[in-house]
Amino acid sequence: MKFLLYSILGYLMGSILFGYIIPKELKGIDVRKVSRDGNPGTTNAFSYAGIGCGILVLICDLLKGGIPVYIAKQALDTNHIYFSLILLAPVLGHAYPIYTKFKYGGKGIAVSFGVLIGLLPEFSSVLLLAFWYIFFSVICNIKPHSFRTAVTFVFWVMSEIFIKSDIGIITGSILITAVVISKHMQELKSNEERQIRILFKRS
Repeated sequence: MKFLLYSILGYLMGSILFGYIIPKELKGIDVRKVSRDGNPGTTNAFSYAGIGCGILVLICDLLKGGIPVYIAKQALDTNHIYFSLILLAPVLGHAYPIYTKFKYGGKGIAVSFGVLIGLLPEFSSVLLLAFWYIFFSVICNIKPHSFRTAVTFVFWVMSEIFIKSDIGIITGSILITAVVISKHMQELKSNEERQIRILFKRS
């Protein structure tokens, strides 16, 4: 029952679309309408509402992912299979928010980082995700962004499986990856006729 209650809390917090609310309230900008992909996320908040709004959205998205996970971690065993639902819940809420009838959600990248930050002082998961994002953005730059994100999360979850023994975190990582890739699928399909480019940085 506790796992269910914490999962519901995480889902409800994840469903708060700060990427839509903050630019709308502070700048009168609906990022879902003005952006190309209609995504109420951190990137579009930076792009269309400015640095201040972008930073505020980023902080809020990290917190809404991290707070419910951190609270649950103090009371529950992360090695329990049901803890995976607590990790998934904020990302699922962000992607398919109940307050907008499961529509118009974000793609879940920032909130995924927030969820992993919520595992602190266990920080290997968030460092792994950050490593693969940097690797596929700087060292081996993959374009378009949607494909880069999908590859990043696949490599991240494979790393999690390889180095961890905690079934709750491993399963949660798999579920998060599935949601993030599903949210990028529309953009991936629109890019399927475009050339996928992989550029290696020269030393």
